Amino acid sequence: MSLPTLETTPIPGLVVVRLDRRDDARGFFKENWQREKMAAIGLPDFGPVQNNISFNADRGVTRGIHTEPWDKFVSLATGRIFGAWVDMREGDSFGATFSIEMDTSVAVFVPRGVGNSYQTLEDATAYTYLVNEHWRPGISYPALALDDPSAAIDWPIPLAEAIISEKDQHNPNLDPTTAIAAKRTLIIGALGQLGRALQVEFAHSDLVDLIAADGVTALDLTDAEAVAALPWHEYAVVLNAAAYTAVDAAETPDGRRTAWAANASAPATLAALSRTHGFTLVHYSSEYVFDGTAQEHTEDEALSPLGVYAQSKAAGDIAVGLAPRHYLLRTSWVIGEGKNFVRTMATLAGNGVSPAVVSDQVGRLTFTDELVRATRHLFDQGAAYGTYNVSNGGPAMSWAEIARAVFERSGRSGADV
Repeated sequence: MSLPTLETTPIPGLVVVRLDRRDDARGFFKENWQREKMAAIGLPDFGPVQNNISFNADRGVTRGIHTEPWDKFVSLATGRIFGAWVDMREGDSFGATFSIEMDTSVAVFVPRGVGNSYQTLEDATAYTYLVNEHWRPGISYPALALDDPSAAIDWPIPLAEAIISEKDQHNPNLDPTTAIAAKRTLIIGALGQLGRALQVEFAHSDLVDLIAADGVTALDLTDAEAVAALPWHEYAVVLNAAAYTAVDAAETPDGRRTAWAANASAPATLAALSRTHGFTLVHYSSEYVFDGTAQEHTEDEALSPLGVYAQSKAAGDIAVGLAPRHYLLRTSWVIGEGKNFVRTMATLAGNGVSPAVVSDQVGRLTFTDELVRATRHLFDQGAAYGTYNVSNGGPAMSWAEIARAVFERSGRSGADV
């Protein structure tokens, strides 16, 4: 079978797929959905979990316009339809429309927030669709009048002659105040150095941390009840900036348990949630997952953690890799708003202290602004999901060399370190 082809439409994200249908005297065969081929032509890997069939006995059955809270892949098993869609999402494309006549060789991918409708053009039409969330009773979603004047859909069969349900005869007209908001972003560990920097770039995100603060909700990812209460299906992106970073304390009995809970168990929980709800998981890890014997670390380098902290971070990396949509950013020596090595050295310099600093650990500082910029870059470029090593540039330095540089910039002699 050949690859299907993809055609864009005036509605962002809504695309027409021309399937490779093979006909002969017996009928036809087609690959209605083939994940690898669909991804190859640029269709989102939207993770369908349910397949539904709506059988329409008569020509003229008209259904919609329904804006269900999931993505759909629409096609036909038998018959023909006139399909029509209206963008009900917030943004410049709100109210945009698209329509097309479909037979069994045509499919349409419908993104969440786009109103979906169709009219059968033949008797015995079987309309089939894949969705990426399970239907559940009691769910509500916006609908639009089939004869809405602003959408102005040119139905082939006049609506006065069509077969329409009682419910669909009373749907409202287009109203910008009811436009569907995009899925949100969640920042976990929002009160840490990286979390604070992420808040600036990913404004209007929901914020959680172990403790509650102004605008930040408390969430313990080891608390199953608290995790279950969060509306994970409402998030498109989850940025996990939470971590246990006390390397020495991780070697103690209490520290070991806390490190594994925060650095391994919590990412595993998030990866499982990502698989279930389809959000993109961004997780930040550490160069500590390597033993330090390599001069430069590559993304495919085998894990070789030494201490408890390193082992817990490596376990988290493995867990995150099981999320279908994930960016794992490994970084080093993070510096941002809050308590950090550079600020500590500057304080010591100002207080006249001459500290002793280790010189046998070599690496690069990574400023949170740069790490956030790298995160945004991955999204903006539509980068392949996977692992990326990220740090600031410049020569590698030991902690002692960094401390001396801070002292010199603070008006002290580097020799005081």
